[in-house]
Amino acid sequence: MIEVKTPGELQAMRAAGLVVARTLAAVRERAQVGVSTAELDELAEQTIRDAGAVPSFKGYHGFPASICASVNEQIVHGIPSSRQVLADGDLISVDCGAILDGWHGDSAVTLAIGAVSEKDLALSAATEKSMWAGIEAVHAGGRLTDISFAVQTAAEKAGRDNGVEYGMILEYGGHGIGRQMHMDPFLPNVGKPGKGPRLKVGMALAIEPMLTGGGGETVELEDGWTVVTADGSRASHWEHTVAITEDGPWVLTAPEEG
Repeated sequence: MIEVKTPGELQAMRAAGLVVARTLAAVRERAQVGVSTAELDELAEQTIRDAGAVPSFKGYHGFPASICASVNEQIVHGIPSSRQVLADGDLISVDCGAILDGWHGDSAVTLAIGAVSEKDLALSAATEKSMWAGIEAVHAGGRLTDISFAVQTAAEKAGRDNGVEYGMILEYGGHGIGRQMHMDPFLPNVGKPGKGPRLKVGMALAIEPMLTGGGGETVELEDGWTVVTADGSRASHWEHTVAITEDGPWVLTAPEEG
């Protein structure tokens, strides 16, 4: 079962999504050489709480922070630390969630720190393009795996264009979202189209591809959270929360326009 929201409930989710968007914008501005991921986490938590919201991640199944800060070979669920200081050339993926009036917003961006290699910039751009391709596949009457297929197709095309075979992360993917952060269904980032539940107006999904510059195998570190590439290649993660409307996809975690 995929939860269907009313228009008013989607508006409430948009309010939560805007908190996330503003928080990621603040983190983006602060993420520079010499700044620790713990500092970014403190900034994110303060920004979320100043908006009258609560961090989705802090305490979630015991996670100790308000953002996931995954640097270089870390794919997802990186724990912010005062010992993790950003250096020139780093790639950091920041995943952020906020709860406002009981509703969740969830979004992730990959940020370039200082002078990042063209290869890594292309990896991040490919991941972001894959996310937007998935978002464009969101429409009432479609099937869940139409999104998966769109993400996969865009990632493979980007790889061909860049002369790189990007690693696709299969264990992690998108999800339903609403009054809980993770809800049915699980949304894989690869798959054949036309499978899975039919999409309906009022559903909300988090679409979040993750790509690596090498293989798709992963390893979870001893902290029980941080997931890294098995081959040490760099990773990128992009995510938006998206609602299905009569007029097509509504990106609930997009920044306010102008």
